[in-house]
Amino acid sequence: MGYLRIAGTDEVGRGPLAGPVVAAAVIMPLEFEADWKLLVNDSKQVKPALREELFLYITEIAIGFGVGECDVRTIDSKGIAKASRLAMKKAVDKITPPPDFLLVDFFNIPEIKLPQKGITHGDCLSFSIACASIIAKVARDHMMEELDKIYPEYKFAEHKGYSTPEHLACLQRFGPSPIHRCSFQPVRDLMAML
Repeated sequence: MGYLRIAGTDEVGRGPLAGPVVAAAVIMPLEFEADWKLLVNDSKQVKPALREELFLYITEIAIGFGVGECDVRTIDSKGIAKASRLAMKKAVDKITPPPDFLLVDFFNIPEIKLPQKGITHGDCLSFSIACASIIAKVARDHMMEELDKIYPEYKFAEHKGYSTPEHLACLQRFGPSPIHRCSFQPVRDLMAML
């Protein structure tokens, strides 16, 4: 179609009870040789140690990439779907040189005025979307590890804010922290009891 700078974009962190939603957008070279290309997949399908390694490879060879996030206040006030799209817009806006076309995991982003195509299961079908998925996941994991230093009682470095039995037990014991999503159950239910 004549587009040269095609960015893949994806977000992570829609489901957790705590922490930001994080998106990445990346323009990869059209043609390059690297053994690691075959290891790139949806970040949920890649083990953490390999994700970290791929993150370095991807960001080193990328023509341009950006990471965007929306905090819990935005998630609670605008909803997770809108916050996810805003995080994607922030990520796309940080790419230099800017993309002229977007490939997006699953849906289009009306907040971004660029030609785009939403691809169902795009993080498994599109190399650049999968690369964006890995960048976003590693970036969010690092954010949650930093937040763990501020709120160590919640063990965010271990579960990254997702609804694990350990996280739910910490919520019951300590109540919600400032980075918990008050609009998400069971945080909302716990807030109602306080």
